[in-house]
Amino acid sequence: MNKNLILTEGNIRITLIKLAMPIMGTSFIQMAYNLTDIMWLGRLSTNAVAATGTAGFFMWLGSALIMITQIGIGVNVAQSYGRGDIEEAKRYVSNGFQLNIFIALLYSLLLLFFRYELIGFFNLNDEIVINMSVEYLMVVAMGIVFHFLNPIFSASLNSTGNSMTPFKINTFGLINNIILDPILIFGFGPIPALGIKGAALATILSQFIVTLVFIITGKKNITIYSHVRLLTKPDKNILMDITKIGIPPFFQTGIHAFISMIITRIIAGFGPIPVAVQSIGSQIESISWMTSDGFSAAIAAFTGQNFGAGKNNRIKEGYYKGLQMLGGIGIFATFILIFAAEPLFTIFVPNDQIAIKEGIYYLRILGLSQFFMTIEIGTTGAFNGIGRTLPPTIIGVLFNALRIPMAMILSSTALGILGVWWSISISSIFKGIILFIWFRIVLSQLVKTWEV
Repeated sequence: MNKNLILTEGNIRITLIKLAMPIMGTSFIQMAYNLTDIMWLGRLSTNAVAATGTAGFFMWLGSALIMITQIGIGVNVAQSYGRGDIEEAKRYVSNGFQLNIFIALLYSLLLLFFRYELIGFFNLNDEIVINMSVEYLMVVAMGIVFHFLNPIFSASLNSTGNSMTPFKINTFGLINNIILDPILIFGFGPIPALGIKGAALATILSQFIVTLVFIITGKKNITIYSHVRLLTKPDKNILMDITKIGIPPFFQTGIHAFISMIITRIIAGFGPIPVAVQSIGSQIESISWMTSDGFSAAIAAFTGQNFGAGKNNRIKEGYYKGLQMLGGIGIFATFILIFAAEPLFTIFVPNDQIAIKEGIYYLRILGLSQFFMTIEIGTTGAFNGIGRTLPPTIIGVLFNALRIPMAMILSSTALGILGVWWSISISSIFKGIILFIWFRIVLSQLVKTWEV
């Protein structure tokens, strides 16, 4: 079992890097699941990519629901650890798992019983894409509980300073997904070709394996979740603490997903190719925001433990050093998306020149906002660490909502579909700038409080 990092002592930059690298790797692995699916499905058909992208929005909504317990557990466990109260940290983990599974089961039933109505929301004009979307969603819904569980295992360990174990386990899951994807999509020997259902099945089987390995690890070693018993009576006060912290990030991510669904509905008016372009392009772009999300989780754990320990100067210094590293990621992402747009997009749809051309426009426009997006994500982690999850929610919801009128107005001009991409990029730039200013104000207020 990997030793937990001590986040309240030692060199801040080195501590952040040691904690962040495995979490970033884990985030990259989560992104790679989707990239692997799309890479193989792009060789099946552009319609298959569009269908996966459409159904994928409900996985995104699921990720929003996960945040209730993921952030709620992460912040409370980190602060409990900082105070040295390990028993309290364990209580948060136990109750968090109970709440997470309850939400997962309810969401699974919703997807199964209303799959036709949910896909129907997008007003897709292609019957093939509609049927594929429904098939994908149905298979995923049956195993979505594992999609919910694995981030909670990871968040529990990350908050104690052990980010290497989740990285190793999730890497193992990715390897399984890479092996299973082509076999189940195209068939192999006695295994029939399942097409888009094969991609969904490969994903949930891989996530099941990850859950199983997390459980085995908890049985063989002493972890923060080894003691968890799901049938014990939940603690109402602990559940309130978890939801108080977790509800704002849930609303932010959930509303963001819903707004993106409306944006996709606008995009669908331009045909299936722009829908596929958005699906592929957003996955390529996720290389930067998923990596930043991993670093943000490290900043949250670092800030949370030091906040609990009362080591406030480390919070300020850790935040700025974290942003320096995140800003570097953002600049690098901008360079890659702008100057390597064509080869990147060609990987996924090598035989569709129209999709490649539209994809180049998408990546270059979104590339301009990458630096500001990484600043927003890192600052969100700092806000989460001190238990103030509302400010990122307010900024996120406000500027994501503004994408709808911007997309409608700009896409009705000569820009066409490019106007939608510009609405996304411009709003991301504003989110990064304003949230950074807000946290600086909060930080200065806290410094005055600490000096009293």
